[in-house]
Amino acid sequence: MRKRFSLLSVGLLVVMSLVAGAWLNQLISGDNIYEQINKFKDVLSMAQKSYVEDVDTKKLTESAIRGMLNDLDPHSVYIPASEMQTIKEQFQGSFEGIGIEFVVLNDTLMVVTPIVGGPSEALGIEAGDKIVKINDTSSVGISQDAVPKKLRGPKGTKVKVSIARTGIANLLDFEITRDKIPLYTVDAAFMVNEEVGYVSVTRFASTTHSEFVEAVSKLKQEGLKRLVLDLRYNGGGYLDQAFKMVDELLPRGKKVVYTKGRLPQFNEEYLSSGSAKFADVSLVVLVNNVSASASEIVSGAVQDWDRGLVVGETTFGKGLVQRQFDLSDGSGFRLTTARYYTPSGRLIQRPYSQDKAKYQREAFEQNEEEGENITHTAEKDTNRPKYKTAGGRVVYGGGGITPDYIIKAERLGEYAVQLRSRQVYLDYANKYMDGKGAELRKTYGNDSRRFARNFEVGVDMLEGLLRVAKAKGIEFKQESYEKDLHYIKAFTKANIARAIWGNVGSSRVMLQEDNQFAKAMSLFPEAERISKNLTSLK
Repeated sequence: MRKRFSLLSVGLLVVMSLVAGAWLNQLISGDNIYEQINKFKDVLSMAQKSYVEDVDTKKLTESAIRGMLNDLDPHSVYIPASEMQTIKEQFQGSFEGIGIEFVVLNDTLMVVTPIVGGPSEALGIEAGDKIVKINDTSSVGISQDAVPKKLRGPKGTKVKVSIARTGIANLLDFEITRDKIPLYTVDAAFMVNEEVGYVSVTRFASTTHSEFVEAVSKLKQEGLKRLVLDLRYNGGGYLDQAFKMVDELLPRGKKVVYTKGRLPQFNEEYLSSGSAKFADVSLVVLVNNVSASASEIVSGAVQDWDRGLVVGETTFGKGLVQRQFDLSDGSGFRLTTARYYTPSGRLIQRPYSQDKAKYQREAFEQNEEEGENITHTAEKDTNRPKYKTAGGRVVYGGGGITPDYIIKAERLGEYAVQLRSRQVYLDYANKYMDGKGAELRKTYGNDSRRFARNFEVGVDMLEGLLRVAKAKGIEFKQESYEKDLHYIKAFTKANIARAIWGNVGSSRVMLQEDNQFAKAMSLFPEAERISKNLTSLK
């Protein structure tokens, strides 16, 4: 009996194990990655073998990857191999080439400005020069996309260019040895007056912190006590560079940002080290609805610690951290691995759905009321979670950084926008510099501040601008022209300034018409009052 019972028991156990195993395997296989890979492989293979037309399997695979990432969140994306090099250059902070900013105008390749420290600048190539030959072959009619293919190349290789320069009858021939060219992320830094400095940061790449330290240190030598940090139109970049920037502004041991992911290895906390080279500088940060990610880390930390004031429009609301992974064919993808939070605990990420167009659009459709928002009553009816700054002010999470002073940028009318989008200002500035460039350089030398203050765009210049617009087929709109006349003059003047002094020259001019910047300049006493709360916490 014992033997029979034992054999029966064992048999039942074996059967039950097999049934349970089959059931468990079926249960697990619904989320088994290998089964899903085989499923995809089967479909791709069948499409290649049986589809009615020839199939590009590479294209189908890339479409499948895009679709897969699209189902995750708005910021997990596929990057084709053709785009990877440009993206790496943007964030590594350099490329190899001759070192110019350029534009193709009326079929002519024109130097907008030589990049400081590059080989073209060293050889004396100037803004406004027209490159008419590359390696003895005409470059007239070259496309914008084709220029980098001709002028970029490995460090140490050479390229010949022939340049037409105003005032010189014959072509100038240059043999340029390509070199590593820095891509600057601090695109303008200068003193506005004896105490206030201005620094504009366009993105957060691998060199941003060092550029920022170098720029502000130089301004401190010129008397800097107050700083306007412009992060408008800055779409973000490397999180560590945002942390390092804030680290120069806060005392030791202050939480700057932290991240939380599904997996513990993606949880990180960033505390200020005590470097704080600029802790004594009063601060106002400018942001708008394009400011995102790393820009929101900086502005969020400044706001949470009451380190200064944030001015402008509510930021984009991107609080997701991506890591980039390279694929074997040179392509890659960015995958969201964590969410980031400001020092007070705010998640900056806006709610999102699968409708990416709607998600992007919502950032630019916020109906904000302008004015003082120190206590953040502008968000009083929101369902977003509440947090408090170091000084006890209420702030809100889940929807970007709402400024302490909400100031909307002025919107241009159709005519002024067309003049800009069709490169009329740039084209006119080029023509103007052909005739007046030498005289302007002699009159103003290196003094872009005096140019911004004294140079006037007269009636004759405006008539010349309108002739360029007419030649491009742009219909004149009197009402729109008169409404935006001060901006039209400013853009004309700024493009001339850029031809001589680069971004510093154009920025000086445009800041004179910038209502958000004007408000920031008036708020330093309030920013200093707010930041006393941080001083008491040291």
